[in-house]
Amino acid sequence: MKYKRILLKLSGEALMGEQSYGIDINRVQQYAKDIQELHSLGMEIAIVIGGGNIYRGLSAEKAGMDRVQADYMGMLATVINSMALQDALEKVGIKTRLLTAIKMEQICEPFIRRRAVRHLEKGRIVIFGAGTGNPYFTTDTAASLRAIEINADAVLKGTRVDGIYTADPEKNPDAKKFDHISFTEVYEKGLNVMDMTAFTLCQENNLPIIVFDMNKPGNLLKLANGEHVGTVVS
Repeated sequence: MKYKRILLKLSGEALMGEQSYGIDINRVQQYAKDIQELHSLGMEIAIVIGGGNIYRGLSAEKAGMDRVQADYMGMLATVINSMALQDALEKVGIKTRLLTAIKMEQICEPFIRRRAVRHLEKGRIVIFGAGTGNPYFTTDTAASLRAIEINADAVLKGTRVDGIYTADPEKNPDAKKFDHISFTEVYEKGLNVMDMTAFTLCQENNLPIIVFDMNKPGNLLKLANGEHVGTVVS
């Protein structure tokens, strides 16, 4: 395998499937099967999921809600998504642990770095919920931060697009895809990979980011086997 330990970042919107809101159980089950294939190879896997399919703090702020309050509500949305994925993973026979930045003793463990690493070493999939536990930070930033804390080899950012393009390929059919791009080039070209805080964290800690299409079955396995999938930022 190319990587021993990875941080998989999933968007909340990806869990909607073809729906306009909420969680598509079929999509979550597909993700669980893809992750199971990776886990069966012995890879250590941590996961961060967004909450945009349920609640978006930025949208609520624009509508007049207090930003801090809205962000905390968004963090709770990520926990709901994390619980849904945890259930799907355990139904395919994988032991998991859900660790959150906000204490919720009845449903998960508090995030403690050493405990998270130990779970990974024991072969459990670790899901990090509630972002960083702080307002004004995105789940992209949480993914970068947790990846660095657990010494992950890479951040795998699963999206509905098969990599990074010169423009939005869903809007511009002439957009060109990058197979490999440097952190500096992303800055210079003004490409939207992650929010700037998350992106800078990865750059400063020499943590590669791989942007790929999570909705295509088998892509995760190809990445594990060292095949080129999506776009690599390093």
